[in-house]
Amino acid sequence: MELRLLSTFEKVAEVLSFTRAAAELGYAQSSVTSQVKALETALGTELFERLGGRIRLTGAGERLLPYARRMAELAEEARAAVAAGEAAGTITIGTMESLTTYRLPPLLEYVHHRYPAVRLALRPTLGDATRQALRQGTYDLGFLMEAETEHDGLETEVLAPEPLALVAAPGHALAGRTGLAAADLAGTALVGTEPGCAYRDLFEAELAGASGPSRPEFLEFGTIEASKRAVASGLGIALLPRITVQEELASGALAALGWEPPFTLFTQLAWRRGKRLPAHVRLFVEQARRLARE
Repeated sequence: MELRLLSTFEKVAEVLSFTRAAAELGYAQSSVTSQVKALETALGTELFERLGGRIRLTGAGERLLPYARRMAELAEEARAAVAAGEAAGTITIGTMESLTTYRLPPLLEYVHHRYPAVRLALRPTLGDATRQALRQGTYDLGFLMEAETEHDGLETEVLAPEPLALVAAPGHALAGRTGLAAADLAGTALVGTEPGCAYRDLFEAELAGASGPSRPEFLEFGTIEASKRAVASGLGIALLPRITVQEELASGALAALGWEPPFTLFTQLAWRRGKRLPAHVRLFVEQARRLARE
C-alpha cells in the first residue's frame, strides 16, 4: 500500500465524492478513480459501494479508514522530524465564522509569516460537526464556542470566555431600557444565525422557558454579517458575540440592549483525545495559547 493511494482514499472517504476529492487534491477525476482501484486491487476487496451517482464506504473501507488516518499522521510526523526542526505540514482546522473573522486573524497571520512551511486548511463548521470531525480524525484541531468545556473523546484547551451582546437598531422600542428579563423580549422579532450555533440555541431555550411552550421564531440570515445588517435595518434583535459587533456599537449603528445572558460561552481549542500531535500542530496550539493570554 502506497501512502499516496491511502491519502487519496482518505479524501474520498471524507467527502464521499470522487469529483470533489479530485478538486480538493488537485487531481483529475480519472486519476482519483484509478488510485482507489489500485488500492482495492492491492487489498483484494472493494472499499466503496457505487450507488448510482453516490458512493459509500463498504465494511472493509470503514475498517481501513482509521489506519489510513494513522499512517497519514505518522507520515506528517516523519516529514516534520526530517525537516531538522523546521515546522512543516498541513493543519486542518474546524472553526466558525465569528472566530475565523474576528478572533483568529492575528494567529493565522503570525503562523503564515513565521512558519511558511505550515499550511492551514480552515473548514467552516459549527460545534457538533466540528466535534464529530475531530473524533473521526478528519480535522486536526477545532475551535469551539460552547458553554460546556468537557467533550467526550476530545482534549480541550479553554482559551477565553466569549462575552455576548443582545443588539438592536438604535431606534428599537427596547433600546435604552435597563434590567430587561427574558419575558420582556417575548413577541419581539428575532434575528439569528442557523440552528446548531451554541449561543443561538441557548438564547432560544431561554426565551422558550420565559414565554411558554411555543418555540421562538427567528429570521435566519445564515451569517453574522447578514444578521448585523438585518438588525441595523430594524428587522429584529440578535444575540451575537460582542467582538463581532464592537465596531457597530462604537459607531452607533447598533445599540446594546439591557439584557444579560444567564449563560457564559468559552472559546476553546480541541483535538482528539489520545492523538499524538505532530510538532507543527503543537506549535500552532502553543501560539494560540500565547495570543489568548495577550
